Amino acid sequence: MRSTPPGTADPARIGYAISALLPFWENRTVDQITKQTCQSYAKQRQRSPGTIRRELTTLRAAINFAFAEGRITRTAPIWMPERPRGRDRWLKKTEAAALLNAARTHGRQTRLYLPLFIVIALYTGARKEAILSLRWSQIDMDAGIIDFHDPTRTRTNKRRSRIPIPDRLKTFLKLAARRGNGGYVINRNGERILDIKRAFAVACRVAGCANVTPHTLRHTCGTWMAQSGVPLFEIGGWLGQSHERTVELYAHHCPEHLLRAKQAADRKSR
Repeated sequence: MRSTPPGTADPARIGYAISALLPFWENRTVDQITKQTCQSYAKQRQRSPGTIRRELTTLRAAINFAFAEGRITRTAPIWMPERPRGRDRWLKKTEAAALLNAARTHGRQTRLYLPLFIVIALYTGARKEAILSLRWSQIDMDAGIIDFHDPTRTRTNKRRSRIPIPDRLKTFLKLAARRGNGGYVINRNGERILDIKRAFAVACRVAGCANVTPHTLRHTCGTWMAQSGVPLFEIGGWLGQSHERTVELYAHHCPEHLLRAKQAADRKSR
C-alpha cells in the first residue's frame, strides 16, 4: 500500500487515504480483514461515513490489485458504512454570480484559472479531478465536443462524460485558449493545478457562500437542469452517473417528476 498502480486516478486523494489506512492496517494480514476489524478502523478514525467509505474503498482496491498481480492468493470482503445521503446544497444564480466575481477579483495568482474552473464546473457538472486533469487535446472546438475521459487514466466507477460544449462555455474556452499553453486547461504559467481547495474556499468566503465546496458546483449543474425540466436520464448522461443516483439526487427538483403517476392515480379515483 505504499505505492499506487500506474494510471491511478486522483493519486493525491488516494495518497491521503493510504496515509490514514497505514497506522491501523500496515501490520495486519489479509486474513485479519473482517467486518469487525473494518468497524474497529471506522471507530478509531472517528470520521464521517463518507470519509471512511473512501478510505476503505482504497483498501479494497489495493487488495484487488495485489491479487491481480499475484502478490496475494485471496481477496477479502470489505465492510462499508452506509452511503451518506447527498447534500442538497446548490447555488442560486445570484450566488453563482457572486462566486464567479469573487474568483475574478481576488487573488492575483488564481484569477486566471479559478474563474475558468468554476465556469466549466457549472456548465458541465464535471467532478473536480476531471476538470483539473482536462487537457486541451480533449476539447474539439470545431466539433463542439468536450471529452472528460483521459485516455491515460484508469477507468473507475466514477464515469466521465463526453458532451457537447454549451455555447457560453465555448466562449470562455476560446478566450482561455488564446492565452496559450497547449497542455492542461486549468494551469498556472503552464503548470497543472493539483488542487483548488484553498483558493476556492477564499472565493466562497469573499462571496458569502457558506457550506460550498467544488463538488457543490456539480450538484448545482444537475439541480439547474432538473429545475428546467431536463429529463432525469439526460441529466445522468450529462453528469456521467447512473440513473438511480440521478433520481436520488435530482428527482425532487424536477417539476414533472411522478406527474404521470399522479395523473393515473387521479383517473382511478374518478
